[in-house]
Parts: sequence; structure tokens; C-alpha cells
Amino acid sequence: MSNPRLTALDALHRSLGATMTDFAGWDMPLRYGSERDEHNAVRTRAGLFDLSHMGEITVTGPDAVKALDYALVGNMSTIGVGRARYTMICQEDGGIVDDLIVYRLGESEYMVVANAGNAQVVLDAITERAAAFDAEVRDDRDAYALLAVQGPESPGILQSLTDADLDGLKYYAGLPGTVAGVPALIARTGYTGEDGFELFVAPADAEKLWQALTEAGRDAGLVPCGLSCRDTLRLEAGMPLYGHELTTSLTPFDAGLGRVVKFEKEGDFVGRAALEAAAERAAAKAPRKLVGLVAEGRRVPRAGFSVVADGQVVGEVTSGAPSPTLGKPIAMAYVDAEHAAPGTSGVGVDIRGTHEPYEVVALPFYKRQK
Repeated sequence: MSNPRLTALDALHRSLGATMTDFAGWDMPLRYGSERDEHNAVRTRAGLFDLSHMGEITVTGPDAVKALDYALVGNMSTIGVGRARYTMICQEDGGIVDDLIVYRLGESEYMVVANAGNAQVVLDAITERAAAFDAEVRDDRDAYALLAVQGPESPGILQSLTDADLDGLKYYAGLPGTVAGVPALIARTGYTGEDGFELFVAPADAEKLWQALTEAGRDAGLVPCGLSCRDTLRLEAGMPLYGHELTTSLTPFDAGLGRVVKFEKEGDFVGRAALEAAAERAAAKAPRKLVGLVAEGRRVPRAGFSVVADGQVVGEVTSGAPSPTLGKPIAMAYVDAEHAAPGTSGVGVDIRGTHEPYEVVALPFYKRQK
């Protein structure tokens, strides 16, 4: 086993008493104190995350957009400069390799952000798929540290450190700016269900920025947050996690995310034929649907547990955890279409041989007030 990679903030996390864990080959903070307190801080005030394990891939050149349109399922040519888009990269058979955010940084410059565990696979796939185009694919994972400030107080905290017009920065947009004297790409994106920002900076500037944000957020109740609360926040917000709701054995249509596949774009793209067939299958016979489950009891469902109804297995849990906001256990699960309607009764989760009752609900479990 090779040693896990360390982010530029590793020493700082340890000085804050973080519990560290190996995540996708990186040593990352799991929590600093109580994950429930960290979760609630993001919901009500603000939290500060180190997300430097994410994988940045830059694509430039005259054919950058054509290369990405061929490599990914989305329509990259319609992203305006300074905007971002959620999309996916699929296999030839339509299976999901990863879900991504693509930022258009310039006329012919794009940054693709992949999940940490898939960064090398995505880099290799885009490099291979772009080979026939006049485009350069660059591994920029070592060029960036990524900090996120999330929660209702995050705009005020960040605005106190920058001259950038945050009010004018829409959701899924990014602009270059300076935060606490540090050059940054300021993006209004996140994975918590709250308003917030992700700040791409040089690794050498990461600690200075973290300290400045901590100081600026002191009176607003900002706390450092680990991966554990990030998972419960995204689960409450109904956001899929690769390896749980998204896998190579599922197409975007199976995951209820067929909207990210843009068949109307010009030319072929990897997986088009398989995805067209998947779209037809989904239209003809609804596949298993991704739903929310809320426990009637206290036992927590985990990924891989069976969803049951009338003594039969009708689905499988993909993510489960106690919900700090709802005060009861919740889960996301793929279930057969006939048991997927919100309010469906008689559905349970097999937790070590006992069928615990659950209510089927529409996702997300939690939606912030605008």
C-alpha cells in the first residue's frame, strides 16, 4: 500500500485535532469534533471544508469544446464563459464513469472537476477521447487546493474578504478574483444543499486562505467541517454520490438523471447509441427509481441493505445515515417503480433480518429556504 496523499492543509487539520481517514488515496479530515454539530453549523450558519482531493483536469485549444462534447454526455458548447455545468462521463455501454462539474474559464479553456476516487480514470478517458481533436488535456490536480465555505452565512463571510461581486455570481458560475489577497477561482457551487462557494487556489496559498476565512467567520459561527458531515448534508439534499447512487452498472437514465444527456448536440459522443437505447427502455418500462426513505423507528439503514415489500425484495439502499435535520434515519434507495411513489406504504428495509418500516418520500429530504 502506498502512503495516502496529503493536502496542503494536512498539518493544519492535525493541529485542529481532526480525526483523519484514508479517502480515495488521500488522508482527509473526517471530523474535527461532533459531526452533528458540524452538519448543523452548515445548515444554520457556515462550515469550512478542505476538498483538495478533488481532481482538476484542464482542457484547452481550438477544439477543446468539440473534444469535451465527444468525451462527455452534456452539451459543453452552450456553457457561457464564467459558467459551470453538472454532467457525466459514460462508458461505451452507457455506464456512468463519474459525475463531473465543468467550468468554462475562457473562450477555449475548460476545467473538469472529477471525484477523487475517479480522477485518474477520468483523466485517462478524456485524454484518450480528445486525441483526435486539436486540444490539450492537462492534469492539474497538483495545481490546485480547493476550499469550500458553505451555509447561509457564507456569502457575508466571503464578501468581507473580496471585492468580487458575489451578489451577481449566480449558482453554477465562477469568476477569477482575489480572496484575502489570494488569487482564486470563486465558484458558487457546493455539495451540501446550502448556498456556498468553492475556492480554487494555489496549494501554497491554501493555509493563508483557510486562516482568513476562519477569522472572518468567527462571529458568524463558522466551523471547520469534515467529510462525515459532508456526506449527511449531501444525503439530506438528495445529491448522488459516486459508488453509491452512481456506478458503471447504471446509466444516467437508471439514476433518474437522464436530463444531463444531450442527444441534440452535434456529432457523436461516447456512449450515445447505448444511451439512446437506455432512454427508450426507460420510457417504455420505468426502471427502478431512486427514492427517499424515512425511518419510522431508530435503526439506520446502510448501503447494500435490501428494501422489501410483501415479503419480497423490491430494491436496495444506496446511502443511509441518521439525519440531523429530520431527527430520524434516512436513506436513498433504488426501488421497483410500483413501490416508488411518495407515500407508498408497506415498504421496509431488511436490517439484519428484521424488516424495519420506512416511508417512501420524494427527494430531496431537505431544501433550503431561498
